[in-house]
Amino acid sequence: MASIGPVTAQSAQFVEPLALASGSTLAGYTLVYETYGTLNAARSNAVLVCHALNAGAHVAGLDAHGAPGWWDNLVGPGKPLDTERFFVIGINNPGSCFGSTGPMHRNPASGRAWGADFPVVTVEDWVDAQARLIERLGIGQLAAVIGGSLGGMQALAWTMRHPERVRHCIAVATAPNLSAQNIAFNEVARRAIVTDPDFHGGHFYEHGVVPKRGLRVARMIGHITYLSDDAMAERFGRELKAAELGYSTQAIEFQIESYLRHQGDKFSEYFDANTYLLITRALDYFDPARAAGGDLARALQPARDARFLVVSFTTDWRFAPARSREIVKALVDNRIAVSYAEIAAPHGHDAFLLDDARYHNVLRAYFERIAADSRG
Repeated sequence: MASIGPVTAQSAQFVEPLALASGSTLAGYTLVYETYGTLNAARSNAVLVCHALNAGAHVAGLDAHGAPGWWDNLVGPGKPLDTERFFVIGINNPGSCFGSTGPMHRNPASGRAWGADFPVVTVEDWVDAQARLIERLGIGQLAAVIGGSLGGMQALAWTMRHPERVRHCIAVATAPNLSAQNIAFNEVARRAIVTDPDFHGGHFYEHGVVPKRGLRVARMIGHITYLSDDAMAERFGRELKAAELGYSTQAIEFQIESYLRHQGDKFSEYFDANTYLLITRALDYFDPARAAGGDLARALQPARDARFLVVSFTTDWRFAPARSREIVKALVDNRIAVSYAEIAAPHGHDAFLLDDARYHNVLRAYFERIAADSRG
């Protein structure tokens, strides 16, 4: 299958303040986005891809540095989300560190970087920001919204906040809210960052430092939760880094330790600490049923006109299949059209990013249905 090839990020400036769930507003902000494929004459073939925690607008193709998009195996000519059929849009959310207005940018009120003063944002805030950009692109209704993990939460939120503007929702490896265990993992990761001496209360930019130690630990914690025990065992097992044990409490003894440290080091070089705090908190806060008295079915009532595909993976213990089935049940209770696929994959939560023929075939078949519905 062909690659999209080189792509160029675009940006859109918004002057109208964005009202946030916290009661704050974000005045004067920029959204970075990429598009692939061609919008048809009826403007009926647009698909929005919502990104997860450490991704951005670069969904597919090759950026200026030759790096492929984070979902390049899924999006492109002849791929499950076929850019010869669909006009695909990737948007970087506010608060991120990949171009859209975030903590690293200048706060017009203070003249310095926002840092820890950047307002807390939620999944719903991101969806409202995305909706403004979609409107600016002249798209009245999306053929589909798709996302995995945190991106899946955004896809679900679209159907509740802007139900008239989306025909299909594809929610992959996601949940209707985080479990207590998931919130706990996020809190430990945040504490690793905020207790790093280089964090400086979130205003580390002014000190010319980065809380890399905290970011490394946060990434290592997160990465453990993205993999299944079977995947770790198959890839690393108890393989030693050296030929013999070193009998050290601080040296790297096992290959899995080396791998986690490598992932942490790499992450600390490109990801912003304040962004990590904001995005994990948005994950914690997502709970559409809360405003409906704990009734997820009632929360999803506005989505009656949309159709859904929900996908889960058997070894994903962070967003387990049981959580996806909660979403499916709530949709069925509303008599909303929903298809559900539970893929027996060994990779854990990361499966939604990887090549799996069964998974990709499910998405390909569903997008073929959408394409037939979107011709014009």
